[in-house]
Amino acid sequence: MRLILNVLWFIFGSGFVLAIGYGVAALICFLLVVTIPFGVASMRLAVYSLWPFGRTVVPKPGVGVGSGLANILWVVLFGWWLALTHIVAGVAQCVTIIGIPFGIANFKLVPVAFWPLGREIVDLD
Repeated sequence: MRLILNVLWFIFGSGFVLAIGYGVAALICFLLVVTIPFGVASMRLAVYSLWPFGRTVVPKPGVGVGSGLANILWVVLFGWWLALTHIVAGVAQCVTIIGIPFGIANFKLVPVAFWPLGREIVDLD
């Protein structure tokens, strides 16, 4: 079932578009050397947005204060509008019965889009 949902998400649920957007943002962050940690977070978001079903986000143990400070900067610059975009897309997709799983997948992307550093994506198994 996860495979079917992931394939449908990739085609119809904006998974491909999200991955391209996060990937482009990551490349820009990699070019601006100071923002490489944000590029890594964007790549993590790109991979997670490709196949969100069957995976979840958990806090990474042992992250330091630097991660928290970088997250605050992320929220100010990128996080709030990325999270808001996922919320709006999730609500719009939940309007139809067929779109409810895709809306839930967008809601799963909200916390990691808002506060990505110090988290990791793991399989549910």
